[in-house]
Amino acid sequence: MKYTEYLSHRITIIKRAAYHLVLLKKQDFLGRHYVYVRRSRNSHNQAIIKVRQFSICCQQGRVRLPPVREAPSPLKELLESNKFRPNIRVANSLLAFTSMGANVDHSVTGTSGPFTYRVNGQVIHRIGSLLPDDGALPEYLQLYIFDTDNELENRKRAFTQGSSSLAIPDSIIVQLIEMMDKHNHLAKTFRHARDRFKETGTIEYSITLVSQTNLGRQYDLPSASEIGGLIVGDLSATSVGRDIVVELKSSALQRINDQHPLMMSLQYPLLFLYGETGYNQRLPYEGPQMSKIRREYMTMREFYAYQFQTRPTEGMTIIKGGRLLHQYIVDAYTATEQERLRFILLNQKKLRADLYSNLCDAVESGDSDATQLGRKIILPSSFTGGPRYMAEKYQDAMAICRWYGNPHLFITVQQIQTGWS
Repeated sequence: MKYTEYLSHRITIIKRAAYHLVLLKKQDFLGRHYVYVRRSRNSHNQAIIKVRQFSICCQQGRVRLPPVREAPSPLKELLESNKFRPNIRVANSLLAFTSMGANVDHSVTGTSGPFTYRVNGQVIHRIGSLLPDDGALPEYLQLYIFDTDNELENRKRAFTQGSSSLAIPDSIIVQLIEMMDKHNHLAKTFRHARDRFKETGTIEYSITLVSQTNLGRQYDLPSASEIGGLIVGDLSATSVGRDIVVELKSSALQRINDQHPLMMSLQYPLLFLYGETGYNQRLPYEGPQMSKIRREYMTMREFYAYQFQTRPTEGMTIIKGGRLLHQYIVDAYTATEQERLRFILLNQKKLRADLYSNLCDAVESGDSDATQLGRKIILPSSFTGGPRYMAEKYQDAMAICRWYGNPHLFITVQQIQTGWS
């Protein structure tokens, strides 16, 4: 069953249920705000309709992003293919501009059941130089510039390291490369660097990916000033803040800041085919409820929560990503969690004003070696997964037991056969 047929089937089921998921058509929400409509009858047997709005999708209209564009051919057809979808992560890695470092938990991969992607610890994105070192093989963005006459073989060799063959036919890989060259603005930038390098030879070039986008621009194609063209000469004065400066040759990998608006487009070209800019800290709220909130700009969590909603009236390249979507969700969650931890780290004076004596108490109680104590960072109870958060949830559970009594049974249900319902 194709994804569109499955979606139509699910909408039919939802319409027949007591609770109906509908898409609000009010202009205030640009037709992309979800509500639940409950149809029931009152004590006088009169039909009534109750509408309940949810804020996770767009904060009731405050979060607005431009509609997602439809994927062009051949990606649009491949996203419906049962043969391509299991290998979509491989296809994405073949086209990615950056590498991703993470401690992937392989104990849950390759097992029976639904695909599971889990990482432990931090996720890091790195970018290399425009050209590989002498004698080294090209990887990631270098494949868009170096030895493009043999690009197909270079991409296959970089991914497999010569150990095995790919499950994706060469014809599909060639079509995806041509699609990137035609539609992706980042690919066009690196192809331009290839052409300039062929013309000028040994002149030192670099490419700067600017982190500070224009205010008010949301989830759009990057402008020429934001993919800072080619810079000739010394690189020391070109890197400012979180900007990405891609040098001509360098053996060192540069880490990409998780707040850079192009981080996800560089890593997931099949989800952001046009090279759209992602989250930045200056995306403003919109809508009629602006006067009711103190914060001016949307958070990273709100940005990704909006992005992960299913909207049949828009392009759904991200939602149809399958296993690549799983990886992207984990990546987005770790970036969001890192942003929250960074805020907690920089605002310790506000968050633990009454806890400054902890370090002194530890030294007085016998821990006289301050080097063993480390730097104390207090996580507030609002941080999901933190010690205080878990302790509060435990106390809430115990309070329920005290009021209603201890549970008698703890039941788990597991689906064994795929045809079981």
